[in-house]
Amino acid sequence: MKHESWPVLAAGLVLAAPPWCKAEEAPVGTAASEKSEEELAKEAQNPVADIYSFPFQDNIGLGYGPNSAVQNVLNFQPVIPIHLGPVNLITRTIIPIVTQPSLEAGGSGSTSGLGDINLTGFVSPKEPGDLIWGIGPVASFPSATSPLLGSQTTWGLGPSAVLLSMPGHWVIGVLVNNVWSVAGASASNFLLQYFVNYNFSKGWYVTTAPIITADWKAPSGNQWLVPFGAGFGKLQRFGKLPINFSAQAYYNAVHPDHLPYPSWTLRLQVTVLL
Repeated sequence: MKHESWPVLAAGLVLAAPPWCKAEEAPVGTAASEKSEEELAKEAQNPVADIYSFPFQDNIGLGYGPNSAVQNVLNFQPVIPIHLGPVNLITRTIIPIVTQPSLEAGGSGSTSGLGDINLTGFVSPKEPGDLIWGIGPVASFPSATSPLLGSQTTWGLGPSAVLLSMPGHWVIGVLVNNVWSVAGASASNFLLQYFVNYNFSKGWYVTTAPIITADWKAPSGNQWLVPFGAGFGKLQRFGKLPINFSAQAYYNAVHPDHLPYPSWTLRLQVTVLL
């Protein structure tokens, strides 16, 4: 099972806010240490923001498999913007460390190691308008250290796109991609993440950002995983260093009939912004 996630994102819904509710926007090029907590929280929620970020995201899958065990996927997701004249190339590498419980009924123990590494590169305007967008390729690599943790043969490639708006205190958008195998074992995997965030003063916010996935190669009834849930977060400064904390919980309302999946997923994230 693949696990991929952006830090809290949101869908293409535009909500008008009265002028007195609008957060001030920092000038282009302002250092993270000079921006307000709300401005930085909104940038952390924008997948194509021109800011260096280093998220550590822990996904704790509860009630996983035939033994209702716990699966854990820790994603390290460095985001590096590269300036290319009028556009930016926003690169995000997802490096998962997976702990997979036994899938045999009555079995015990677990397997831990590296999962499949995923790399996305979004090309986005350096100075976007009210509607912010990014497009680019997504690639997956057969880096799993065990066949229980991911593919050891499949090289994947496909398109990825993100569209969002940030009116007032809101960050709302959607990210979508599909990865097809280009070498190794056959695969076709779809991902859609919509995200809706409302930001309060002093860096607090509420969020929903479920990750909807589909395995097109799986038999009917085992393709979709559709979670619902929400959470909250806080952008906190430690000296001049801003760090974004969030906690979310999601229930998998639509799930495979037979393949293993978690009933609930608890997502905990810490992101260092530079």
